[in-house]
This record gives sequence, C-alpha cells and structure tokens, in this order.
Amino acid sequence: MRGFFISVEGSDGSGKSTQIRKIEEYLRKMKQEVLLTREPGGTTISEKIRELLLDPSNKGMAAKTEMLLYAAARAQHVEEFIVPNLEQGKNILTDRFTDSSIAYQGFGREMGEVVAEVNRMATGGLLPDITFYLELPPEEGIARKKTEINHKLDRLELEKQEFHQKVYHGYKELCHMHAQRIMKIDASQDIETVFAQIQAGLDRLFGF
Repeated sequence: MRGFFISVEGSDGSGKSTQIRKIEEYLRKMKQEVLLTREPGGTTISEKIRELLLDPSNKGMAAKTEMLLYAAARAQHVEEFIVPNLEQGKNILTDRFTDSSIAYQGFGREMGEVVAEVNRMATGGLLPDITFYLELPPEEGIARKKTEINHKLDRLELEKQEFHQKVYHGYKELCHMHAQRIMKIDASQDIETVFAQIQAGLDRLFGF
C-alpha cells in the first residue's frame, strides 16, 4: 500500500518547523512510519542546490535561474527519495513542495504559469495528499525570524516586503484553486490551537 505524502507550507516564520515536529510525534504515536524531509533539499544533490539558492551572496541570481534550480532540486528529491519511499508504504512529511515554487517564483517573481508547468515535469505530476498552509502575514513572519537566536536571514528572507506580499497573495490564490488539498490554518494562533486543526486533517486522511 502506498504511503501518504504530506506537505507543510507557509511564509517564513509561520511556525512550520514547530508544527512538523508535532506532526511527526503524533503520527509515530499513532504507529505510523513517517520520514521527514525538506525543500529545497532531501538528497545530497538537492542539498547542494539548496546552498546555492539560499546563499545571501548570490544576490545576482536571475529569476529564471532560481526557478530552474528549485525544480532541479525537486526532480532529484522526487526521483531519489520521495517516490521510492511512498511506493514502499512509508509516509513522507516535507517542509515545502511545489506550492512554494508557484508562490515564490510564479507570484513573487511574477513568472506566471511557466513555474507550474516546469514543476509538473520535475515531479511527474506528483502532488501531496494533503497540504497544511500556515497563514501568517509576511511582516509578522519576518519579525519572528529576526527574533530567533543565531538565525541569519537567507537570500529569500532578505527580499523586500513587496516581494513577500506577492508571495503571500500567491498562497491565497493557491488555497482557492486547490481547496480540497490545501488546508489553510491561521498561524497567528497559539501552537496547540494550530496543531489541533492539523490533527483533525491528519485524522481524516489516515482514518484514525
């Protein structure tokens, strides 16, 4: 039996890492095997591409280059890690997937439909079974990031507020377009309230 593919999306600082840990704990408590991964990343090759993408010194990176590098990292991730493990019946929990590219490059970089098309090729059409989108206005998310101890803002986090607003709008559009797959959750609520809503979505997916 194929495993379930779960993604967690949200603006920087929306609390994805915290909720991913809680999802993992809950699924393990419910006797489910779950593998954690992230994007860009998840394999040796993809992690090397991640370094290029997030390095603040790469300020001159063209939007098209950025989009193709994300897709390249994802193609390797899907082929080497995600699909083989799903086919073995393992559940995959990823921090970001194609929705991020569509929001950040499609809307943030104003590249439009080509981003979705390139990513369909990179993934073979693979989509998560459920996506939890942690909604938080970008100014609040970046403010949270700046308060984190020893956190250095990466290349995308350092983008202007206008860019992050476009990304935020992109996520809203995606939630409307894929309402059956994407579960939108107000990330300004406390951690336990946010997770209670995530747990309800997991329970429906797994039939707990």
